Amino acid sequence: MDEILKVTNGIKKFAGLVAVDDLSFTMKKRTIHSLIGPNGAGKTTTINLMTGVFPLTSGDVFFDGEKISGFPTYKISRKGMSRTFQNIKVFPSMTLLENVMVGGHETASMGIVRSLLDIRGANKEEKILKEKAEYILDYIGMYKLKDERMDNLPYGRQKMSELARALMTDPKLILLDEPAAGLNPSERSELVKIILKIFNDGRDFFLIEHNMDVIMKISNYITVLNFGRKIAEGTPLEIQNNDEVIKAYLGERFKKTEGAD
Repeated sequence: MDEILKVTNGIKKFAGLVAVDDLSFTMKKRTIHSLIGPNGAGKTTTINLMTGVFPLTSGDVFFDGEKISGFPTYKISRKGMSRTFQNIKVFPSMTLLENVMVGGHETASMGIVRSLLDIRGANKEEKILKEKAEYILDYIGMYKLKDERMDNLPYGRQKMSELARALMTDPKLILLDEPAAGLNPSERSELVKIILKIFNDGRDFFLIEHNMDVIMKISNYITVLNFGRKIAEGTPLEIQNNDEVIKAYLGERFKKTEGAD
């Protein structure tokens, strides 16, 4: 099987509003697949449907060949899907290292009751999580900041910490919701390098992003939503030359021809 993620006829209704309207797409393995569209197009709702935050009104989601529609978020995470959020979700009074370690508790073998009964085992597991978090921070170039409180870190570093936390579950697929939002050009460039590094080391990415300089640099395929419906899908070059996408979202400035810089 060459697909890692598949949505078939996905519909999500909130009262009388159809947020996602009969959406179908397939993401191939070993790709970076992006989802773009105007504000309110249904992009974050789509990620929430895929990760179990919202139930589908109808339709199905498949991950690595297995139907996961209706699974709770923790079970989907344990299957190998991890995510970041559009709005930063960090613990400001904790250190960077502690924030990243939180991401590993999802897959920890000891629950609260067991950890209270087995202090030695709990300490051993905490040590393993700490070493793993330190390794990941070193891997993405943030190790020297590990003991800094989150509320002392620049916004860009706080955003990057969410990617580090997502790596703690050893995911096959990482879903990024607006990872470059609020970042300056140099921070966006650093983000692109880190995403490509992680991708080249074997993890796939599904990405929502408004910064087209990021999307067009790293995407293999792009799906475009407008008012909850898919209006286009293809390579970055195909999307940049799709008249409906240009009209609904990109504008003429993004139109690009084969061989252009």
